[in-house]
Amino acid sequence: MAQRLTQVEGTPAASPEARVPTDAQAIRSLANPAARPVPIENLYYTRSVFGAAWSPDGRQVVFTTDMTGRLNLWKVRAAGGWPVQLTQSDDVQSGAVWSPDGKWILFQQDHGGNELYDVYAIPSEGGPIVNLTNTPKIREGGARWSPDGNTIAIFIKPESATVYNLALIDWRTHAVRYLTNETTEDHNWSFVAWSPDGKTVYANRGEISFTDADVYSIDVATGKTRNLTPHEGKVVSNATSLSPDGRTLLVTSNAKNGYQNVALLDVATGKRTWVTDVKWEAGSQDFSPDGRSFTYTINADGRLDAYLADRATGTATRVAVPEGLNYFDGSPTAFSPSGDRLIVSHQSSTQPSDLWIYDIRTRVPRQLTVSAVASLHATPLPMSQLVHYKTFDGKIISALMWVPFNLQRDPSNPAIVLPHGGPTGQMVDYWNTDVTALVSRGYIVIAPNVRGSTGYGIDFQRANYQDLGGGDLQDEVYAARFLESTGYVDPKKIGIMGGSYGGFMTLMAVGKTADVWAAAVALYGIIDWRTMLKFSDPVLQQYVRALLGDPEKDAGVYDAASPIKYIRNVRAPLLVLQGENDPRVPKEEAQQVVDLLKQDGKTVDVHYYPNEGHGFAKRENQIDSITRSIEWFDRHLKSRNPTP
Repeated sequence: MAQRLTQVEGTPAASPEARVPTDAQAIRSLANPAARPVPIENLYYTRSVFGAAWSPDGRQVVFTTDMTGRLNLWKVRAAGGWPVQLTQSDDVQSGAVWSPDGKWILFQQDHGGNELYDVYAIPSEGGPIVNLTNTPKIREGGARWSPDGNTIAIFIKPESATVYNLALIDWRTHAVRYLTNETTEDHNWSFVAWSPDGKTVYANRGEISFTDADVYSIDVATGKTRNLTPHEGKVVSNATSLSPDGRTLLVTSNAKNGYQNVALLDVATGKRTWVTDVKWEAGSQDFSPDGRSFTYTINADGRLDAYLADRATGTATRVAVPEGLNYFDGSPTAFSPSGDRLIVSHQSSTQPSDLWIYDIRTRVPRQLTVSAVASLHATPLPMSQLVHYKTFDGKIISALMWVPFNLQRDPSNPAIVLPHGGPTGQMVDYWNTDVTALVSRGYIVIAPNVRGSTGYGIDFQRANYQDLGGGDLQDEVYAARFLESTGYVDPKKIGIMGGSYGGFMTLMAVGKTADVWAAAVALYGIIDWRTMLKFSDPVLQQYVRALLGDPEKDAGVYDAASPIKYIRNVRAPLLVLQGENDPRVPKEEAQQVVDLLKQDGKTVDVHYYPNEGHGFAKRENQIDSITRSIEWFDRHLKSRNPTP
């Protein structure tokens, strides 16, 4: 039986309850004579790097990067060297995983951002690509090989379905067989691991609201399931890894105190042995190949540390990579096959994401990829600051804030409030190209984690249920007030910009609290939750119902939460940016916004991006999007006579 583990270093000293408001007058703009606007091309020619996977011999790593301006698969020697492009496509390719014999690599790819992924295979040394599923109206992905390499587990969802199931692909015939058959409209299955003998699959089954989930074992031959974490009420338990002996699952659960913590789950008895006891957000990761150690992360107020735990000694050590946003990256595991190295993803507010190789014996990290273009290293970039402020009802809100260099402390500077996506999500301290572009051009930026955000316990996560655009919008407004209280910001030069739920929040803000904002940019934002239910992906329709209730019984909730109710109050000039193939927030949402504001003679502009989905994946569109946004804010916030 695994013993209880304790953190011996790197433990967050505080909890969400221990936060206190930041003294706004303590916020400073540092002097730096070398500061200058970062060229847009330098930012967006800096690559994204993610989705790593070890080769079975531990000599190579495959990953996804947009080195060419498209997110394709590349390989690099684990010892270092120049990467080699493995695949080429205009569409996003991700989720790479090597076959047990090392001869093939699986991945998923959609079409023009429509998120209807197929599962593909390519010889690991390059060659013709094989589409294993070839189903234009079905979404498949998340491929994981069985131990013998004969079967592939995937997630699967027909375009019109409201839930994800698990299925198995026969590697030889490519035949697909459903492993689960979800009977509800609001629970999804996700794969965790194969048992060592390949006879059992371990999986998570979770409610669409992210407030209830359980871990299951599934008999591969019969499909019979067993719930390993039965409970009463709403509790989240999700497994991430199975020990090599098949006896223990590594689990993230909020069953202990309402906050995410890590536990070891005995497969036979269902008994949990808690690893962490924190009130931040701990997340389980992987077992080592010998089962003697495992990994997890702790997200403390939007900054992540990565930990390596030793089961024999009962200690856990923070992985020694630079501070920032650090987590383990690897499919199906971050551990090398020999167990002597780990792949760690590192980034920060001033450092783009890269893969690092961490030597477990020497505790020395080595950077594997270099994503930044050279000129970024010579450009001063202000670091993010973690701030806290009281909102309208006394709650403490956390936010990341960026202050440009060389500002005078006088109320003359423009600022942007940046709502995050979700709403079940969190703004973390990652490399944000949009923020860097804005801040280096003189904009103070603040990104609040308003009520409804993850990372602060389940009660805070649920605090905006049936109140979208209510208390959470006031949390954004109070972020603007905090900006003003620093003494740096002109209250008539505050803009707002966000995508997805952040786009919804932007539209709600400029309509419902019109006097606060001087300009706005809404990226793929929701204008009417009823039309979202009509046109969006069926899974998201269930998610909306989980947040707002039944559209008939709770009609008043839907009306109050829809920006369309307030949009004619808009005073701020509004720029709308939208992907034409977006399956989550369809183009119809943007069209409604623009049509209504044009009818009223308001200042509004719109641009649609062909062959883009929810977010812009193609480099030229990313550059165009931020260029339009900066020009919009320059015109309406930096002018001598800003819009009142």
